[in-house]
Amino acid sequence: MSVEPRSGPDPESDPDPGSASGQRSHPDQVPFPGRIPGPEVLPTSVPGPAGLHLHHWNDRAVIGLAVAAMAAGFGQFGAVAALGDVARGFGRVTHGLTLADQAGLSGTELGIGLAIMRLASLGGLPITGLADRYGRRKMLLVTVTAGLLLTVVSAISPSYWWFVVIFAAGRPLLSATNVLTQVTAAEQTDSADRAKAVALMAAGYGVGAGVIAIIHSLASRTLGFRGLFVLALIPLALLPVLRRWIEESDRFAVAAVASKHPMPVFGAVARPYRRRLFLVVVLAFAVSVTTGPANSFIFLFAQNFLHQRGIVTAAMIVGAGVAGLVGLLVGRWLADRLGRRLTASIAMVAVALFAVLAYSGSSAALLSGYILGVFAGAAFSPAAGALVNELFPTSIRASVAGWALAAGVIGAVAGLVLFGAVADVDNHFALAGVITFLPASLFMVLFWMLPETLGREPEDLWPDL
Repeated sequence: MSVEPRSGPDPESDPDPGSASGQRSHPDQVPFPGRIPGPEVLPTSVPGPAGLHLHHWNDRAVIGLAVAAMAAGFGQFGAVAALGDVARGFGRVTHGLTLADQAGLSGTELGIGLAIMRLASLGGLPITGLADRYGRRKMLLVTVTAGLLLTVVSAISPSYWWFVVIFAAGRPLLSATNVLTQVTAAEQTDSADRAKAVALMAAGYGVGAGVIAIIHSLASRTLGFRGLFVLALIPLALLPVLRRWIEESDRFAVAAVASKHPMPVFGAVARPYRRRLFLVVVLAFAVSVTTGPANSFIFLFAQNFLHQRGIVTAAMIVGAGVAGLVGLLVGRWLADRLGRRLTASIAMVAVALFAVLAYSGSSAALLSGYILGVFAGAAFSPAAGALVNELFPTSIRASVAGWALAAGVIGAVAGLVLFGAVADVDNHFALAGVITFLPASLFMVLFWMLPETLGREPEDLWPDL
């Protein structure tokens, strides 16, 4: 389907496309196509720039978004947590020395399967872009519901490749859910609360992923991987709560009535924003080259090669959960004091170094590398999430997030295929880590080609909202 090019705003000459007088009207004064009626603004909402009604990071509307992020993490991370069981269930384990003998499926098969699931998240680009037309709240509720339902359906897969296809069908929906929670949280808060709100979204996703990983570690023999995916019915039961708590953002409401800003459908981004978009896309690609294989192979490596007991893996996950919480707090604090760019770049280089350590070959290295890597990754999230959402106006913010998601998918696929192929040769996980993670960390220098947004509202950087 073709996409009409966006007629981009002129940030220099049009201070406020929503009003000829230069004064922004409150979104409730003008009905607009695609707006979804939501709950009344809570009394705790606070006046924002240009008369917007914003929320504190711990208001109910923002917490509802964190619950949606938690549901997405619970649904998505099951395939990673249960990768060893999936390989054994659909493959054949022998007493040989190769990866295929010990895991049940070869590293290439596992890498390609994970790559397909990751590649499916490219569908998150058009889905996320639709939120710039139909609203954040509506698309969030649709994506989280459909994504969790497909996760449940994957439990009845008759073969490994059927499992890959069904699980992959739900992945773009849950990926879009995760992205849209961050976009909406960023829009509903001001500069003082934005990094906190983005950190809360990352914490929600992390809690969901951690819960499913702990359940698998402690009850994999009882549930099996099929029972694990059926558990996605539990977050589905939270949908009535999400419908009551999640609200449409005022920033989107204003952007939606701006006559000069037709909403993009498939991620169309006008010329004034493309240089920043290019830098964000390259950074998202490089970040995912590291995080894709670093997260996806970790439990397979622990269970099938180091033969780590389930209780130890569960303890490792709990330790990583604590480290992740501390990392979010530290990352939020640094992002609000040292700046988004410095915090994000240093944290991501640390992620790459700790990932190399985790795959270096010993149980102690795995535990320390994984826990410290989760800490660094958590510190990265508030700074990077706040930066990307502050760099672009509301009218294209979800579309930009969709492009970053797509670039991250391609980066993760590249990382998975490269890591899996190297690890397949005599089980050289340590070498695979060095070859995959360290070169990607060099791209973090690109953060310094973006403007620092600490203490600034998106309206300061782009006057058109």
